[in-house]
Amino acid sequence: MIEGLCREYLAHLGVERGSSPLTIEAYAHDLDDYRAFLGQNGVASLDGLTRDTVVAYEADLFERGFAPSTVERHISVLKGFHRFLVREGRTEHDPTESIPLPKVPALLPDVLSIAQMDALLAQGRGEGPRALRDAAILEVLYGCGLRVSELTGLDLGSLFFDEGYVRVIGKGGKERIAPIAGAAHECLAAYLEQGRPSLAKPFSRPTAAVFLNVRGGRLTRQSVHALVAQAGLAIGVADLHPHTLRHSFATHLLEGGADLRAIQEMLGHADIATTQVYTHIDRAHIRAEYLAAHPRAQAPQPKGEPIP
Repeated sequence: MIEGLCREYLAHLGVERGSSPLTIEAYAHDLDDYRAFLGQNGVASLDGLTRDTVVAYEADLFERGFAPSTVERHISVLKGFHRFLVREGRTEHDPTESIPLPKVPALLPDVLSIAQMDALLAQGRGEGPRALRDAAILEVLYGCGLRVSELTGLDLGSLFFDEGYVRVIGKGGKERIAPIAGAAHECLAAYLEQGRPSLAKPFSRPTAAVFLNVRGGRLTRQSVHALVAQAGLAIGVADLHPHTLRHSFATHLLEGGADLRAIQEMLGHADIATTQVYTHIDRAHIRAEYLAAHPRAQAPQPKGEPIP
């Protein structure tokens, strides 16, 4: 019974809420974990679900070593699921209603310095089709601030070089415009002219995807993750994630004087509060500059014994 209700909720997210396939996949994974826990504890229907059951599930997540942010996501998914069931008249009781979300420590996103970004982008240049593609990927991730799914989802019809932008389909299928210029524009144009035709082999099924794999198909998110991680190792940065390039894009714009609202638009954030995390990074940058440059920023050194 609960399995069928989960399927209904996921269908609701896709059809009525317009959630992306990646979001629905993540929700399905969390609900599968929840159902497995209920099954292990003999709960087969909504009648057996209580607040204590959900609290026990939350405790189980922590015992399995999940980070607070992951536990928060799981509980948030359950809250949405049970609210849906009440709204649809499947039950009168929401066992998650009085359960607060776990407190998550505020963590600033990882960011590369401008020097590190320069090194990262410089070491990936080459002449072959794959080298041109990889250089374009790194430049576009950083130069346009794209999510990895947005990058792999780019089609040829999404590029408007004359106007200086690319059309991006973001979370929830929301469309936005991302400016493209300078090195990102140059590298992407070089790849499209000299690299992509070689990857789009005649015997492959034609695809409109901008970034292709060696078989001529659309490049996967996993391949981009691997590419970015390898590029990071080349400059001494372990476990480099594509999202770090997006964070660096926003931070460097803010440090350069860009308006926060403009950055919000470029990132595709629905809420300005999501973008405001970068102001904390900017403040940290300003403080570091102050401590390094101001002659009175450091605490005075202890003086020697006074002269009698």
